[in-house]
Amino acid sequence: MSEMRLQRALARAGVASRRAAEKLIEDGQVKVDGKPAILGMKVDPDRQRITVGRKPVQTQARRWLAFHKPLGVVTTANDEEGRRTVLDFIPNPAALTYVGRLDVMTTGLLILTTDGEAVHRLTHPRYRIPRRYTALVHGRPTAEIAAVARERVVIDGRPVVPTEVRVRPGKDGRSILDLTLEEGRNRIVRRWCEAMGLKVERLARLSYGPVRLGDLAPGRYRPLTPREEAALYKSVHLDPDGTETGTAARASGKRTSRASRTIK
Repeated sequence: MSEMRLQRALARAGVASRRAAEKLIEDGQVKVDGKPAILGMKVDPDRQRITVGRKPVQTQARRWLAFHKPLGVVTTANDEEGRRTVLDFIPNPAALTYVGRLDVMTTGLLILTTDGEAVHRLTHPRYRIPRRYTALVHGRPTAEIAAVARERVVIDGRPVVPTEVRVRPGKDGRSILDLTLEEGRNRIVRRWCEAMGLKVERLARLSYGPVRLGDLAPGRYRPLTPREEAALYKSVHLDPDGTETGTAARASGKRTSRASRTIK
């Protein structure tokens, strides 16, 4: 593993987010080879001993997986009710965590990784990572759904703003709702549909950022391609080897303009 800034190494090992890791370093809780760490110093986690408090930091090889979460599987490491979890499907799941939780009744793409800092950024609303979903709904005619989807829906004091919505007729009075969101609030798609008077029968996530579910079968997983990994890191201004990109833009507080909203 190449050298990287200490706070990045701590985040990547899943100790804390990068900013929380910076606080640990500033508070004197981190040591490198037995000496107090300095914020911003570079380390090689494979060759140097890093401790937080008295606990050594265990480095993990970087790992990225795409998993097709089946219906009824829980997005957690352990379930108190004894239900199957997403990690039950993955050999050697040590240090893996998920990018964006899916509720037990939602299927589709779930990204898993050992890179804690990347997870923090990929799920943070600041980076506006698009998530694409498809839902089978009923409760209103298709034409009405297309009209009401144009209206402003506020949940918990914040508007839900899909960047794209497509409504098409299904069978037996149902409709198919395809949408893209750049946020990941808890059960936000279901709550958005409920606010429009719709009942969600099935819901699946088809993509997360540049990663697509494709024809991956339920319960199966695959490693991300190098191109997919690179695109994910680029989307959150991180370099896979530990350095940051886009620092000037973030420091200025500027954001790219929101994609135009499309309703079909």
